[in-house]
Amino acid sequence: MALLRYLDVVLVIAALPFVAFAGLPLLGYAVGAGAWIAQRAAGALLERQAKNTTDVRRQVGLNLGGSLGRAWLVGGAILAVGLLGEREDGLMAAVLVAVAFTVYFAMALLLHVAGDSK
Repeated sequence: MALLRYLDVVLVIAALPFVAFAGLPLLGYAVGAGAWIAQRAAGALLERQAKNTTDVRRQVGLNLGGSLGRAWLVGGAILAVGLLGEREDGLMAAVLVAVAFTVYFAMALLLHVAGDSK
């Protein structure tokens, strides 16, 4: 189950050889992958903290604030690499994050439905 839960991170890391051999922008890949992995780590940490508290307002604050902050982190990283590097770097980071989010969202839905059926 842990592999499915973090399949998006595994795919982001596994994409490196393909990006390198295809001659795609490595700076965009590095920034996109770094931002994605950082926001997933932050999300896991915040989720753990939210589960360990009994205060509902704190749980909601951690989850909502964490989600907004993580979105800003990834969006800012994509924007920064697109402006400071080449446009292709920004596009590479955006495509990588979009694919990673799609996999993450699909796995979250799958694991949620599988958890509800037990």
